Amino acid sequence: MKRITILTAFIIAMFAVNSFAQTVVKKTTKKTTTVVKKTAVSAKPSAVALEEGKQLLAKNDCLSCHKMDVKIVGPAYIDVAKKYPATAANYEKLTQKVIAGGSGVWGEVPMAAHPSVPPADVKKMVQYILSLK
Repeated sequence: MKRITILTAFIIAMFAVNSFAQTVVKKTTKKTTTVVKKTAVSAKPSAVALEEGKQLLAKNDCLSCHKMDVKIVGPAYIDVAKKYPATAANYEKLTQKVIAGGSGVWGEVPMAAHPSVPPADVKKMVQYILSLK
């Protein structure tokens, strides 16, 4: 009889521990989801940042290879905006691509690297380009 009582107490304790662990996991998941949503909302650039990006494009050498709606050496800005949705991930990806340079996405001609342009300025230019539709 003593064994049955101990075994029953052990089983009840296991269910209690298991229920507590599931509750903690659910709370953690909800908190993580909330954080992700808050991060995604902040991805949209302000009108001021977009205007600064447009001005920075004119000040740098970008317009020697790119135009708004016509392919020259590199793709037209409109085509870039069509290919890449305006997301925080694409802002980061393209910012790094402009700074490091690259080739193969739009043809064989490589894009020159721009390591001297501050990343914050490049990001504003990228945000402006991806806002074009």
